[in-house]
Amino acid sequence: MEEIWDHTFRYCLRIDPKEHPILLSEPSFNTGFCRERTTEIMFEKYEAPALFISKNAVLTSFACGRATSLVLDSGGGMTCAVPVHDGFALTKGIVKSSLAGNRLTDIYYRILQEEQIRIQPSFTITKKEIKPGQFQISVKEFPGTTSSFYEFSVKKVINDLKETACRVSENPYDEENLGNVATIPYELPDGSSIEVGRDRFKIPELMFNPKLIQDKHLSEYHGLYRKGVHEMVYESIFACDGDLKRELFNNVIVTGGNSLFKGFPERLQKELVTLAPSQMAKFKPIVPPSSPERRFSVWIGGSILASLGSFHQMWISKQEYEEQGRTVVERKCP
Repeated sequence: MEEIWDHTFRYCLRIDPKEHPILLSEPSFNTGFCRERTTEIMFEKYEAPALFISKNAVLTSFACGRATSLVLDSGGGMTCAVPVHDGFALTKGIVKSSLAGNRLTDIYYRILQEEQIRIQPSFTITKKEIKPGQFQISVKEFPGTTSSFYEFSVKKVINDLKETACRVSENPYDEENLGNVATIPYELPDGSSIEVGRDRFKIPELMFNPKLIQDKHLSEYHGLYRKGVHEMVYESIFACDGDLKRELFNNVIVTGGNSLFKGFPERLQKELVTLAPSQMAKFKPIVPPSSPERRFSVWIGGSILASLGSFHQMWISKQEYEEQGRTVVERKCP
């Protein structure tokens, strides 16, 4: 992590961290040790004049103009449901799962391997224009390429295939009903095309019904995931105090890259209505309208928080750190 911060300060932001207060975001389930270690590094190594650490769900809630909400964030590495009340994440209600975008890509990779569909990674493809609009495609071999990099490059193609072709069905996935679903073509880097049929519904369906992971070539995932995203939201809300449940149901924020699957918010709403008590059944998830707002809601919330006139009172100053040590983060950044 220190290497990433070094690269960020030196090559991306091109700043001296000694001259700027630093606002960091963190996973809502981050441990106390990691928070304290981060605080220590920022003040001891980078000599920051001030520091504040805020939880991702809180910043997402601010980005959507809510002080109290239930944030469902499903990105590349993690899916989590986090209740936020008056700008504080309620840790007792956090529900998380590693069934997220990267795992869906891994599963799709295995399925395509089972179907013996070979995907040539982009870095091995060269194109030469022989006529206007007509290209000659050739495959180059790179003997020194490691298997891990080759697999990573193939998964980049599969990830684009997933994001381009997949969508969430209106109703729970049914193998028989989707047996004759219309296929759509997807052009691979080598110029060939594959027809994507029911897999474009099955892959995102795993977010709602992980029990579909039953194929023999996915045996390592059997029983690993038991809750769909709608069940995670429901469980998170009902882990909170009774007087908060209605407000949380009415302020479910959907964010993260996986929420960009077409039909995802609508299906989530439909599934939650069937789970919610009758007095809470009329609600609509809060969905940021554009792709950047869903993907970068934490950054947007951080910029809003940092621009508040009263925010300077919340910083951990260098003096406070020297007087109280790294545990000051637990008091100043709950």
